Amino acid sequence: MASEAEKTFQRFAVLGDSSSSGAEINNQNFSKLCQDCGITDGKTVTSADVDTVFNKVKAKEAGTITFQQFTEAMKELSQKRFKGKSPDQGLQDIYHLMEGKNPATTSATRAGAVDQHMDTSEYIGSHQEHLDHSGKGKDIAGW
Repeated sequence: MASEAEKTFQRFAVLGDSSSSGAEINNQNFSKLCQDCGITDGKTVTSADVDTVFNKVKAKEAGTITFQQFTEAMKELSQKRFKGKSPDQGLQDIYHLMEGKNPATTSATRAGAVDQHMDTSEYIGSHQEHLDHSGKGKDIAGW
């Protein structure tokens, strides 16, 4: 199961950094991994907890953590997420949440911002009077 977690770790580690080897993950991608995999639930484990644990396990001057440090961080988060379970059992539950997960990406669309200007049925007042029934302008005759 740890190898599946390591694959997920590597997928998130290279997110947004094409030069990354996947051996180390930064805080931003670590937070994204925790959010996308459902480790943060907003109640028992928050994004502040994730940041705190990341800074606790990383080396003093480093900006990234290795998979071994990641495992330590997950053990600590598992104690908050799955109270009453042993650290090893909590870690296995965290790894189960991570199974087969990929970074969620969204693509921006601009259509929504332009649509409101192009829908002539939404025009009101004198602006509506300058258009024919199909929504085309009446040129100078409409003014």
